[in-house]
Amino acid sequence: MTSTRIVFSNGVVSQASDAPSVSTFLQERRGAYTTTRTDNNGSCILFWERHLRRLASSARILYNSSPNLLFKSPTPSGLEPIRTPSSSSSLSMWESMIKSLVNDSMNEALPIALKEKRDGEELAVTVLVSGDYGKLSGIENMGSDDFLGVFDVYVYFSGYVPFVFGVEGTGARLALVGRGRDVAEAKYSDWVRLRKPLEKLRPPSVTELLLSNDGDQLLEGSITNFFVVCRKDNSEAEDKFLQTCNNSHSFEVQTAPISDGVLPGVIRQLVIEVCRSKGIPVSEVASSWSQHQRWKEAFITSSLRVLQHVESIQVPKTWELQESDCWNDIAWEQKLFEGGPGMITKTIQEEIMERAGLEGYTLKR
Repeated sequence: MTSTRIVFSNGVVSQASDAPSVSTFLQERRGAYTTTRTDNNGSCILFWERHLRRLASSARILYNSSPNLLFKSPTPSGLEPIRTPSSSSSLSMWESMIKSLVNDSMNEALPIALKEKRDGEELAVTVLVSGDYGKLSGIENMGSDDFLGVFDVYVYFSGYVPFVFGVEGTGARLALVGRGRDVAEAKYSDWVRLRKPLEKLRPPSVTELLLSNDGDQLLEGSITNFFVVCRKDNSEAEDKFLQTCNNSHSFEVQTAPISDGVLPGVIRQLVIEVCRSKGIPVSEVASSWSQHQRWKEAFITSSLRVLQHVESIQVPKTWELQESDCWNDIAWEQKLFEGGPGMITKTIQEEIMERAGLEGYTLKR
């Protein structure tokens, strides 16, 4: 039985028989996008307002720095640089315009998707904002009046069954296979195509691919943000949170900073907020593989998985991936995390899901 699959664009709905996979859908259209999902049997959309803000930020970054990633190319070759009119619009203006465009489409499409949703499924929701280069003609300075005519919004719904957090055997298995993304601070559809060559280096059973620019500092996953819980030097003072848990060591949560070239993921930001509110030490620093003996826990985040503990990480012994044609050409070393999610990972996951209930966008049936 085919899972729910619906695409809405410009008032037209395409259902399962006509709709491509979400991967194909994104590869066929350039633009800024975001993905989230419903929760509690389709009763709310997770962190919707945060996703709209991140979508607006991505679109603005691409418009100003990499318009070829936001607009369909004006030439068949796709090689001609796109020049966009100057824009004095602030981020708040972009947020307002994106919110208006997207919510108009969602109000039309969501009731149809909810009616088609199958029992036991949630809905994965992908929203793509794509520029029409032809409509830029004659515009000298992009303003709010021009915005609505230049950009198209696509909303893609598909059935999604969330995994059960905390069950042994459901952890992520990671492998470091590629270099960091360009324009990493924006989420754009072309990355779906650009990351495909990494698949040749994916070892069997690996569920997510990690990125690094030097083979040591780990940045993020190909579709996730990456975190480790790292033991501090024993000389450092223990944190109150860890003392109350009767832990004999002091730890900190580490994730690479945005400035290193990682996506400012919605759940990534929530993890940082939760750590600070709970008194869990958190540091925005890329975790170093050379220090992996001090790693006690690891997890990845995305808006579909929310938070998933890591079972294993594989890293090449030498950073010469460009000379490799297949995963078995590489000599690997491995770090294992046994026994399911650790104490800190569990605490962060529980708090995020509690906030999901508070920040979720409630859907009217």
